[in-house]
Amino acid sequence: MESEDIQNLGEGRLKELGANKKALLVGVFFTTRERAMCAEHLNELKSLCDTYGLSVIEKMAVLLKAISASTFLGKGKTEEIVELIQTLKIDIVIFDDEIGPQQQRNLEAIFKRPVIDRTELILGVFNKHAKTNEARIQVDLAHYRYQLPRLRRLWTHLHRQRGGGGGGRGGGYLKGEGERQIEIDRRLLRRRITRLQENLVVIRKNRIIQRRARKKSGIPTFAIVGYTNAGKSTLLNTLTEAKVLVEDKLFATLDTTTRKFTLPNHQDILLTDTVGFIRKIPHTLVAAFKGTLEEAIQADILLHIIDTSGTQVDEQIESTNHVLKELRVNKKPVIHVFNKMDRYNGRVAKFRLKYPNACFISATEKTGVDALMEKMINAVSSLRSVVSLKVPQSHYAFVSQIMREGKVLSCEYLENDVLLQVEIPTHLEEKTAPYIH
Repeated sequence: MESEDIQNLGEGRLKELGANKKALLVGVFFTTRERAMCAEHLNELKSLCDTYGLSVIEKMAVLLKAISASTFLGKGKTEEIVELIQTLKIDIVIFDDEIGPQQQRNLEAIFKRPVIDRTELILGVFNKHAKTNEARIQVDLAHYRYQLPRLRRLWTHLHRQRGGGGGGRGGGYLKGEGERQIEIDRRLLRRRITRLQENLVVIRKNRIIQRRARKKSGIPTFAIVGYTNAGKSTLLNTLTEAKVLVEDKLFATLDTTTRKFTLPNHQDILLTDTVGFIRKIPHTLVAAFKGTLEEAIQADILLHIIDTSGTQVDEQIESTNHVLKELRVNKKPVIHVFNKMDRYNGRVAKFRLKYPNACFISATEKTGVDALMEKMINAVSSLRSVVSLKVPQSHYAFVSQIMREGKVLSCEYLENDVLLQVEIPTHLEEKTAPYIH
């Protein structure tokens, strides 16, 4: 029987607190040049809190010489935070950087308040927004992996049950019970992680079957990728009327949605909206969501959507590129789509210079969409090549495949052969090589 603590682990400390609690945000920087970036990261952390339902009362950008191994911050700053907690009636302290399990325990002992980091907050947001079975499994898997080394703090109630005897026999017995229960829970947690991994394997097998069917259809696939809240779902809705949830929140949607769309030249394509990226994305999430992000891995072309309304455009582009590199899809054809131009007052010349294949749109206002579709048409054309083939009529199954997956420009039947001039997708080049005429 799994312990109640394990059963309720899904949202960790956030679930214990509930929503509408007062939060203090803490970020650190090491040189004065990093101050502005630290402030921007804290603003993003506030947006995550807004999405979850926490009320941010104060943000602290702390200049550090070095990170303390025991408390992350120095003694002076921890004392300052203690005073703020009392004065502002803070319910929870959230660090923008990942803090270790021991640091977390020590800080909670000092602050007498729950302490979490950016990773745990992101996991809490994901847990609230996961809708499909696959997304829920992925979120749980990421959360359990994150919580495994932090499991000890779930059992502080056993230490409180020891009574006032201190070194008495009863105290030692109950402490031993707590230690044994932690080991039991670790085993249970590892078993649950294994079960979730097995469930994901089944889901991914089904996804592979679906993907193979799409490949056989020969329809080019586009994956919409980019920073969270950049407008990926809005673009999908604008192009396909997919009716995907759109909110001005980070990670408003986590589940992939694929829709068929016909370009102005009558070319059918498939568009897939993927989960958004973020700075300092937890590695547990990259691992857990790899199945979902495989839509980007398997796509023919990427539409990298970029939010031009913020002040950290270059950094958000770099964050997305970093995740794409981890997924090993950074070599795929990419169209950079600078979105929310209705809110952008700067010059686009620098973007045009750096990203020659870029286009500039407002997905909500539906401006610049025609130019985007023209670039998509050109991108699809680059995936195909025109070849002349001479195929024996006895190989008509192959001829049927070529006709089905390629675009026949001319066809002539000779006595024993079929002469074809056809535009083919790149994945057929190897198969057609023996018939090149």
